[in-house]
Amino acid sequence: MQQVMSERNTKMHPHKFLLWVAIGSMTMMFAGFTSAYIVKSNQAGWQPVPMPKIFYGSTLLIVISSLTIFIAEQQFKKREMARYKLWITTTALLGIAFLIMQVTGFLQLWEQQYTFQDSVAGSFFYIIAGMHGLHLAGGVIALLLLFFRAFGTKTRYYSAVPIEIAGIYWHFVDLLWVYLFVFFMMVS
Repeated sequence: MQQVMSERNTKMHPHKFLLWVAIGSMTMMFAGFTSAYIVKSNQAGWQPVPMPKIFYGSTLLIVISSLTIFIAEQQFKKREMARYKLWITTTALLGIAFLIMQVTGFLQLWEQQYTFQDSVAGSFFYIIAGMHGLHLAGGVIALLLLFFRAFGTKTRYYSAVPIEIAGIYWHFVDLLWVYLFVFFMMVS
């Protein structure tokens, strides 16, 4: 009996396993995108895209949001539901603010004529950063679901799996943005 319980505690939850598989495939996709960017940037006429200033602020927000979701997860595991609600709300708001700042940055670039038609580098930038934005929007949706679940009903089942999965995914998209931000700063 003890061995069965020990084996059960060491197995990974199937949803976490699927998440790690998805993270692996997303990592490969973005590695391919950034590799293609480097290869294309060596062609004649390539004009790098300047980093919008607002992206510095959005990067700070997303790094802070990694801390807030970590705190939210810790509070949930301690069953400190009032604190959990505060931190999951803060994380969701930071994620929404990040997306708004990203859209603002894209609009600033568009106004500077970094469009799909006028700039090959701009096309790559929009595709890479836009794909990150879509993945992050999925994370915001997950955060909003956790938010509504936290405020919607009284928690009777304290499974930490949903917040753990959301946390792992959120840390991934945060780290991915920091990588992309540094990448674009270095190649510009």
